[in-house]
Amino acid sequence: MNNIITNIKSLEEETLLNLKNSKAYNTVRAYKSDFNDFALFCVKNGLKSLPSEPKIISLYLTYLSTKDLKISTLKRRLVSISIIHKIKGHYLDNKHPIIIENIMGIKRRKGSLQKPKKPLLIKDLKLIINAIDEQNLQEIKKIRDKSIILIGFSGGFRRNEIVALNYEDLDFVTEGLKINIRRSKTDQFGEGTVKALPYFDNSKYCPVVSLKNWLEISKIKSGSLFRRFSKGLKLSDKRLTDQTVALLIKKYLDLVGIDSKNYSGHSLRSGFATSAAESGAEERSIMAMTGHKTTQMVRRYIQEANLFKNNALNKLKI
Repeated sequence: MNNIITNIKSLEEETLLNLKNSKAYNTVRAYKSDFNDFALFCVKNGLKSLPSEPKIISLYLTYLSTKDLKISTLKRRLVSISIIHKIKGHYLDNKHPIIIENIMGIKRRKGSLQKPKKPLLIKDLKLIINAIDEQNLQEIKKIRDKSIILIGFSGGFRRNEIVALNYEDLDFVTEGLKINIRRSKTDQFGEGTVKALPYFDNSKYCPVVSLKNWLEISKIKSGSLFRRFSKGLKLSDKRLTDQTVALLIKKYLDLVGIDSKNYSGHSLRSGFATSAAESGAEERSIMAMTGHKTTQMVRRYIQEANLFKNNALNKLKI
């Protein structure tokens, strides 16, 4: 009998672990962050956040709309609130007419056109790399920062994928570098994928050469690939956060005189896709590098790249 009880307890513990790992850590963290904002709104207005009701959710969405947040942000907050309710064992009808009709009304009044962050194009990438080289910084920091930016751009990486890279994910071959992506936003179950970065003709902007330089100067032989510096620019064992990638990009854009307000960590990824489209790369080859599972976003990059190339005004003789 005791063995059965012990086995059941073990199964319960394993089941809890499975439930905790059913969604990626960053996803769960985002749900909690969104719900905390909703809970704060409820506290300030004397409302109940858990369990809540459609009328309160609708008021919260209206409140968010007054802050000029994107429609996509409102929808994400709604999903997060619904998920937290489900986790806590409460039912929330997030398809209730008062919620859906309100969102439709907000879209009509405010519009739903999103202004995406700007892509970091090749000319800007080169300006940044040149600026880093000219900085009065220790060589180890310059090489690290260049490697992060060149790898992020050339591989069409998400910023969290960049900082998640380990030494063990790298495989240098004659043609260049193979990078094993253990897990990504579109690969939540860790099936893995491989990205191939060939050597560039110009070694100054080559991600493979830059990464080799980084490994040589950092002496990294295992674990986290991109790490923080402690005081005195001593390399630590601590992995960089994805926010650091965004801050680096903004820092160096400001340095070269480009307003960084409309750029983010995603600008590396979108910059690769847009630049590849401008150069005539096929849709499927872009998707193979970025890891997009659907064509919708990639086609948006291609459309952006072709705004002037295939413009009807080019046919006019004025």
